[in-house]
Amino acid sequence: MIRLPSPRASIPYAAAAALAALLAACGSTPVASTWIGPSPEQLVSEIRAAGAAMPGELDVQPLRDPMVEDLRVRAARAERTQRYAEAAADLDKALALSPDDPGLLQERAEAAVLEKDLAKAEALARRAFGLGAKVGPLCRRHWMTIRQSLAQHQSRLMQQQAAGHMKGEVLARWEQDMAKVATDLELARRDQDGCTVSPPPRY
Repeated sequence: MIRLPSPRASIPYAAAAALAALLAACGSTPVASTWIGPSPEQLVSEIRAAGAAMPGELDVQPLRDPMVEDLRVRAARAERTQRYAEAAADLDKALALSPDDPGLLQERAEAAVLEKDLAKAEALARRAFGLGAKVGPLCRRHWMTIRQSLAQHQSRLMQQQAAGHMKGEVLARWEQDMAKVATDLELARRDQDGCTVSPPPRY
């Protein structure tokens, strides 16, 4: 594992403000009470399994501020005892100190999955991907998170269709939504595959 030093410059106000707006916007959306499919814990396990380093693959980790590291440790401890709201709160504090850290954003996305808020998880994972290296284990975790959010949305659409007959504009809109989520899922799968770069051949 390679650790790269990060500059100890002051946190840009714009980045912190943008992240706060993202978290606030996601938090204002009500979370659906009915959960479909595997448990949140199973989904997080799948996300982290997708982020396992491949043979010969570099897993670059930045050096973080000690306060950020302490908050990450506290969040991990809270998660182990299923105190998911506490874990999310500690990660929010860490992000206030380091709002552009892709790994930290991904950890917060996984905390959102555990809180059954896949819309927030997807938004955070997309932001993390935009700030990250676009390849490697962390990249795969971003896209697996996004795929799970899309899959949950697809399941809800299917549930809507099974709940009753749809026709006219309602059916047309439902068909459009189903087609879009299917396309988005396929694109996300391809993007996740693109995170894995084969090592150079050895001679």
